[in-house]
Amino acid sequence: MNSPSSPSPEPMLVVEDLRVSFPNRDGGRTEAVRGVSFTLGRERLGIVGESGSGKSQTGRAILGLTAPEGRVTAKRLEFNGVDLLHCTSRQRRELRGGRIAMVLQDPKFSLNPVMTIGDQIVETLRAHTRIAARDARASAIAALESVQIDDPERVCKLYPHEVSGGMGQRAMIAMMLIANPDLLIADEPTSALDVTVQLQVLAVLDALVVQRGMGLIFVSHDLRLVSTFCDRILVMYAGQMVEQVEAGRLADATHPYTRGLMNCLPKLGEDRHPLPTLDRRPEWAL
Repeated sequence: MNSPSSPSPEPMLVVEDLRVSFPNRDGGRTEAVRGVSFTLGRERLGIVGESGSGKSQTGRAILGLTAPEGRVTAKRLEFNGVDLLHCTSRQRRELRGGRIAMVLQDPKFSLNPVMTIGDQIVETLRAHTRIAARDARASAIAALESVQIDDPERVCKLYPHEVSGGMGQRAMIAMMLIANPDLLIADEPTSALDVTVQLQVLAVLDALVVQRGMGLIFVSHDLRLVSTFCDRILVMYAGQMVEQVEAGRLADATHPYTRGLMNCLPKLGEDRHPLPTLDRRPEWAL
């Protein structure tokens, strides 16, 4: 895997005071994302935290995929000069999938069950590129091959229920990358993959960042994986960003929550009984 790329001096994505809220049963609203701010250049940015910390909602808000009942606000949410909060529906359609793509966590709910995998990849490509049907099919096969799928011509003809979870995940990654986006938001993209295939997929993503200058937001629970793959890490807790640290200096993280996450990582050759637990302090959620 290539060494980390240097952040771009002019960020392609600017997020300032992002907030995402949803109605609750009491008639009020609950904030799932609370005041998150960061910038992204042509680099790999990891976002880590426990389930419910707001990682996925942050990614969905950037792409405009927040549920209809959700409310998204920000002082600034801008991608390459485009205001993502106030852009037109046409601008949003042109951006989504073409310039900004997102790999969702579970392929079972992301792939269309009544279309073959090949047809779905071709549809994505032709929605954003002028290309002949035959050339689009060849590109779809090449995309599946690039994510280490054996016999991609056969897989192109299969329906989502005919492939394993790991293969479905790789097909989703191929689909999101085929239009050559400038920014990819990957929500647990390797969660359904074994370690060997995981490394192969990470190598594909790494090459796109280094060779094409793509920006990558990598959402994960796996702190160790993110620390070895990404350039920077944002740590989220209860909808807030509690710490931002360079991946190479994760051992120097100072926030008690980040330190607690690191302390819970398994360590070979070390007898850990009882297993450590996180000491969640009430003030972190304020």
